[in-house]
Amino acid sequence: MKRILVGISGASGAPIAIRLLQRLKESYDVETHLIMSDSACLTIEQETEYSVQQVKSLADIVYDIREIGAGPASGSFQIDEMIIVPCSMKTAAGIAGGYSDNLLLRAADVMLKEGRPLFLVARESPLSPIHLRNLQELGMIGVRIIPPMVSYYQGYKTIEEWTNNFVERLLEKLEIQNNVKAWDGM
Repeated sequence: MKRILVGISGASGAPIAIRLLQRLKESYDVETHLIMSDSACLTIEQETEYSVQQVKSLADIVYDIREIGAGPASGSFQIDEMIIVPCSMKTAAGIAGGYSDNLLLRAADVMLKEGRPLFLVARESPLSPIHLRNLQELGMIGVRIIPPMVSYYQGYKTIEEWTNNFVERLLEKLEIQNNVKAWDGM
């Protein structure tokens, strides 16, 4: 069974995280672990009709962000991949600077030190030079930066259609069964 750690920070984009958790829950061979920041809980309430408890129920295992001694804080705890969706620039800066003052940042630090895949759905606009520097540094050490960019060529009419497609693309990067609507030319 593949273990995927999903982190949710306080950046805008909570519907993407929820849809990803829903799709991962449909995968019989995936065990999902979840860490949410306090700001993520606020954003979930502001951007969605879901309660924090409903979002937590989508994961197999949930950790408190203050539980710095939990499994994901150790390299001996096996997590196959980690994705932070959405990833605030504060979280990206913490990862880039090695500032692991909570479980979300420590888990990302562990992924880096153990050479395991780490994906960030970086969510900010416009990006400042500091944001760009942090993301570039992370990209140069192998972190996959996947900003939620709108793809117009597929002709989506609603934000839900776009969100579903973007989540399928995330699943593709995580090497999970997906329904990506690929470009087939003109």
